[in-house]
Order: sequence, then C-alpha cells, then structure tokens
Amino acid sequence: MSIETVAYRAYAEATGGREGRAISSDGVLDVALTTPKELGGAGGQGTNPEQLFAAGYSACFLGAIKFVGARDKHKVSPDSWIEGIVGIGAVPTGFAIEVELKITLPGLDREEAQALIDKAHIVCPYSNATRGNIDVTLTLVE
Repeated sequence: MSIETVAYRAYAEATGGREGRAISSDGVLDVALTTPKELGGAGGQGTNPEQLFAAGYSACFLGAIKFVGARDKHKVSPDSWIEGIVGIGAVPTGFAIEVELKITLPGLDREEAQALIDKAHIVCPYSNATRGNIDVTLTLVE
C-alpha cells in the first residue's frame, strides 16, 4: 500500500545505537538511549527503542480511535488511555518484537468500544505497518 500524498515527515537521528542518543530534527525529542538490564545493558537513565515504540504506537492508536469515533459519531472520553507493551526476544534470524495495547475507553459499552478498536486497527498507521509482520494483541480493559 503506497501513500498518495505524504502529509508530514518526521526526522530523527540516532547515534551510538542502544547506548547513544536520539534527537528529532526540531530538537523537541532529545533522549539518552540505554540498553535495559534484561538485554545485558546497564539500564539506568535513558530510554530504549522498545519504550519509544510502545509510546508511539499507543499514541497513534488512540488518535485512530478518536478519528474513527468522530467519523462514526461516537463520543470518546478525554480520559481514554492506552498502555503499550512491547516485548523483544530472539528469533532464528536475530530478534523480533511483539506488541500488546491495553485500551481503556471509559463511558462506552463493551460492544461499542470493541467496534471502535476494530475500526481503529484498520486505519492506524502503526497497525498498517505491523500487520502481518509482528504479533499485535489489542486488549479492551474494563
């Protein structure tokens, strides 16, 4: 699936791999990177690609829920939130990730919330990028 017209491009530079720094072209994002202890690193002050992916996918997916809600005339509470969980582990060719999004949509009944989640999974750019590539679990939290 190709984009007809690119509406926005984000630019960021990473140096030093998992023990470095990531900076966006506008300087708004400027984070130290550290390898988690679970992956053999020192841990400590800094973030890692899995945390950044969890945050990005969560924010994007909630944006997709809001988009679908507005389009289909469903009120999405401003108190809605998503906890993104990204796991990393070995596969025969190297490493892979898996994602779980735990989605909380207060004020919606379960059927309505699940319908929004299913539609958001169709329009979310992260979902489109990961579909068929990694395991993604969408969990509606009561």
